[in-house]
Amino acid sequence: MNHACRVPDSFCNGDKLSKLCEEGRLKEALHILELMVQQTTKPQIQAYVCLLKGCSRRKALTEGKQVHALIVQSVLDSNIFLANTLIHMYSKCGSVLHAHKVFSNMPQHNVYSWTAIISAYADSGEVEEAINLFHQMQETGLAPDKVLFVVVLKACARLATLEQGKQLHSEIIKRGFQSDVVVGNTLVNMYAKCGCTEDARELFDNMSERDVVSWNAMIAGYAQNGLGKDALALFEQMKQEGMQPNNVTFVLLLNACASLAALEQGKQLHSEIIKRGFQSDVIVGRTLVDMYAKCGCTEDARGLFDNMTERDVVSWTAMIAGYAQNGLGKEALALYEKMKQAGVQPNSVTFVLLLKACASLAALEQGKQLHSEIIKKGFLSDVVVGSTLVDMYAKCGCTEDARELFDNMSERNVVSWNAMIAGYAQNGLGKDALALFEQMQREGMKPDEVTYISVLSACAHSGLVDQGRYVFDSMCKNHGVTPTKEHYACMVDLLGRAGCLADAELFMNKMPIQPNSVVWMTLLGAARNHGHVEIGRRAFDRVVKLEPKNASPYVLLSNIYAAAGKTDELAKIRNEMKEAGVKKMPGCSWIEVDNQLHAFVVGDATHPQSKEIQAELDRLVGLMKKAGYKPNLSFVLDDVEDEEENALCGHSEKQAIAFGLINTPFGTPIRIKKNLRVCGDCHNATKIISKIVGRDISVMDATRYHHFKDGFCSCGDYW
Repeated sequence: MNHACRVPDSFCNGDKLSKLCEEGRLKEALHILELMVQQTTKPQIQAYVCLLKGCSRRKALTEGKQVHALIVQSVLDSNIFLANTLIHMYSKCGSVLHAHKVFSNMPQHNVYSWTAIISAYADSGEVEEAINLFHQMQETGLAPDKVLFVVVLKACARLATLEQGKQLHSEIIKRGFQSDVVVGNTLVNMYAKCGCTEDARELFDNMSERDVVSWNAMIAGYAQNGLGKDALALFEQMKQEGMQPNNVTFVLLLNACASLAALEQGKQLHSEIIKRGFQSDVIVGRTLVDMYAKCGCTEDARGLFDNMTERDVVSWTAMIAGYAQNGLGKEALALYEKMKQAGVQPNSVTFVLLLKACASLAALEQGKQLHSEIIKKGFLSDVVVGSTLVDMYAKCGCTEDARELFDNMSERNVVSWNAMIAGYAQNGLGKDALALFEQMQREGMKPDEVTYISVLSACAHSGLVDQGRYVFDSMCKNHGVTPTKEHYACMVDLLGRAGCLADAELFMNKMPIQPNSVVWMTLLGAARNHGHVEIGRRAFDRVVKLEPKNASPYVLLSNIYAAAGKTDELAKIRNEMKEAGVKKMPGCSWIEVDNQLHAFVVGDATHPQSKEIQAELDRLVGLMKKAGYKPNLSFVLDDVEDEEENALCGHSEKQAIAFGLINTPFGTPIRIKKNLRVCGDCHNATKIISKIVGRDISVMDATRYHHFKDGFCSCGDYW
């Protein structure tokens, strides 16, 4: 061999290779190893191990395969230590098939071999196979060690297979491993993940030794099972016993506060975090942001976010989520622009949240821009992103675009089907929703309870009473879905909209569960639509008992009295409303023009173009009256408490329509989003406006889409 190509002997023990691998210079290290294999002096086993570990850290599968080839070339593939390291490398590089191939070709296995392959399957999410392999190992007569028990217990926790977990627990006791703190911690975690918090707590209390991981496991168990108060109480005990919390402890406790909306306790934790110096921790920082946002304190969350010394994509996404979850979609979209300017790349969760913000605002153009970015960044194949895109287009009234996306999805789950069915329901396309529901079942996708809510809602909004009854009856019989209060509310809505108020009330009386405020409100809404005073009053009394501070029942009953000409009762109900200190949420509508969202609140004249908007409204009212429009004063309380006819012209969707007409080219469709249900007067007015101005007008209210064209609405006046 040419002396110039000879590798110095100092490389053969792996020290130099180790340095190259630690620095990530795998190709250089691999080249040296290839030269070493070619020399008379073969490299020591440690050299191969060093490179394999480097490949594991960097998830360098290609280089790992090349090292494997050199091992075979050196006739070392039968070495059990190297084989175990190969299995570990393939596992870390995400290739379980290669790991299993190495395992299958081994002439013999030790407990470390089984641990490596079981870990490979468990880490890849193939938990059932991991547990099966554990049972196969036991059949060979090999005794598992405590490390293997920990691996398999974690697998049981992920699958929530309680019985198998209990069997492992028994074996652990027999082999004397229960006193090991790591094994004990994993047992606590397993029981908690299987929903057995009492068993987990009993184990925790009886542990002979507990470290911070033990406390965190039990705190996490409480938090994950919706027992946030118990998690916070355990933290107090933890401090009393002198155990110091770490950053993980605070993350778990902040999550518990977020789930409880326990702002004061969250603030106390914040103070402790500052005292203990954890505020600069990136994960703690973003969890604080999330906690404040979920407690409704978006300004506090933003202040924390702006002061973070380090912000990663998860931090930005947490703040975007805070805005989106608090109905501040406009702010969420604005923050995303700053995120891009900061050079932070969004992930799939970021896009899902932003698409939901667009859907809530009916911001179609911004949704389309996000769609383009999703394609560029390669997230379109993500089933969650794809499903949320379908939902966004449907909620912006573009059911054809939504369906095209749905049909072209490379993978669809039940959420995808639900999004499209709900999209049809919200746009009043009941027959399309039913057809897709039938297709869903033909293709072998099992409907869940959300599917049935969407299908029943579609039937309700389209007057498909018989079909709705059939779907409700078959839900339990054919698919084993137990009806919830939401399903019962849909059935009351179905019957009530169709004018079958007596049937709806009888249905409620026969329900196996007590109707909640939503069900009674549904009946009250139906009574308003059909002018049924007695049923309306009975429903009103029930809702007010359940939700005394809710303004909606007062508004609906006042509309019923106004329509029936019962002026005395109307005056009484309005006085009751004032005495109860109940205030109605103001109507608000949004319209997107040139990628900018403009919001209008009932009676508000602060918009820069308010004079032009009022002038356009005056022009429209004049034309509408010539076309036969007469304001319906029974709906005046839907947005304002002024009884004058002019108040109806101040309804937020009318302002938004006027703004859209004066700021968009002739023929451009107008899309509006409203936070409340469209009132009957605005519905009639919008039909007339669509004919007068020759524009398609879409209004997404709190329950569904209305598409107005040439004097007609897609709902057929059935909403």
